[in-house]
Amino acid sequence: MIITFVHHSCFVLETNERVLIFDYFKDGNVKGYTFTGELPELAADKPVYVFASHFHQDHFDLEILRWKGRFQTIRYVLSKDIRLSARYLERNGIDPSVREDITFVQPLKTYQVGDMEVRTLRSTDAGVAFLIQMEGKRIYHAGDLNLWKWDGAGELVNGKEARAYKHEINKLTDCEIDVAFVPLDSRQKKYAAEGLSYFMENVDAKVVFPMHMWQDYSPIAAFKSKISNGAFARRLVDISGENEAYEL
Repeated sequence: MIITFVHHSCFVLETNERVLIFDYFKDGNVKGYTFTGELPELAADKPVYVFASHFHQDHFDLEILRWKGRFQTIRYVLSKDIRLSARYLERNGIDPSVREDITFVQPLKTYQVGDMEVRTLRSTDAGVAFLIQMEGKRIYHAGDLNLWKWDGAGELVNGKEARAYKHEINKLTDCEIDVAFVPLDSRQKKYAAEGLSYFMENVDAKVVFPMHMWQDYSPIAAFKSKISNGAFARRLVDISGENEAYEL
């Protein structure tokens, strides 16, 4: 299995049998940032499954719907809050027939996509998180399911956020997850690692990739420096920049 960190929350996971692409967007979508990540070279004859957790510009891009002719087999799994009417697609130069290749998903449901089981959780922001079972492995991508705790928000708001996040993550405590992609957002300052920490302490995930870092990877080392258990710390992958690839 090869995993490529493209940028932000976009990862490409490639096995001998398929490719999964999560939350892709191209540079220019987000003001104030220059993203340099690119998709790795992928075999045109390998089935590709493209996931988008919600409609935000740093998680979804209409560009993915233009990949239909790029691969022999492509399927999309998109959160239902991504609205793609035939008229809207036509206005953007996309053949509306692409909707035949899309599975729209809602929170707290289970879907069969090809030979994969896709289970969804409810995000604490927008859309869904994905738990995918395929080839005897489980893959988790959080989207914007995170413990969104902020300075100045107050105990009432932050407490509600914490309860909502833990309620969703607790649904994974009986799962063995092979690869997980979990937010570590430096904008949250002292609270940046709270969601990631709760996830790692309560979910059996062999390998955890931090994401949604807005090109600031310093919270990874800061988080690891507070962990005394070396084996626990090694579960979290060190990411230092876009376009990095990892073989698991």
